[in-house]
Amino acid sequence: MPNPKKVKFVEELNDKFEKAKAIYFTDYKGMDVETTNNLRSEFFQNEIDYKVAKKTLTRRAAKQAGYEDIDELIDGQMAIAFTYDDPVVPAKLITKFVEDNELESLKITGCIFEDEYFGPDKVDQIKDLPTRDQLISKFVATLNAPMAKLVQTLNASMSNMVNVLNALKDKKEE
Repeated sequence: MPNPKKVKFVEELNDKFEKAKAIYFTDYKGMDVETTNNLRSEFFQNEIDYKVAKKTLTRRAAKQAGYEDIDELIDGQMAIAFTYDDPVVPAKLITKFVEDNELESLKITGCIFEDEYFGPDKVDQIKDLPTRDQLISKFVATLNAPMAKLVQTLNASMSNMVNVLNALKDKKEE
């Protein structure tokens, strides 16, 4: 008979697999508790779930969610980062965290990004993609540029007209 705690854990993991826009698998072997808690804090601040999970339970939850072949993504002591908003943020966070803390013990073993499987080599490319907020900023700037030019053109025309009227007024006063 299955352990009720494990059944509940698999159900929770399954729910996360189904809702996530991106799922990052990490090998955290050798990380101390303080560093792990700091990483969890970073994830929490960015609304990313970070779960330590046994491989067998992870396989079971992933299979129920429709992800069959995750064996190549699971390696070592495993923890999983689930993001529900911006699929690029966890890759950037993990990479920055590894660099800032000079870690060799934390590695991304792969990810599921928009329902496609990627190994660690592709994650390096994903981390270089702009975030959702950066894309929105660029889009707004692109939309704003023509409007700013129009305002400049109208202001220049108005200024020229005012200058001509002032020149006529000064000429009449003479």
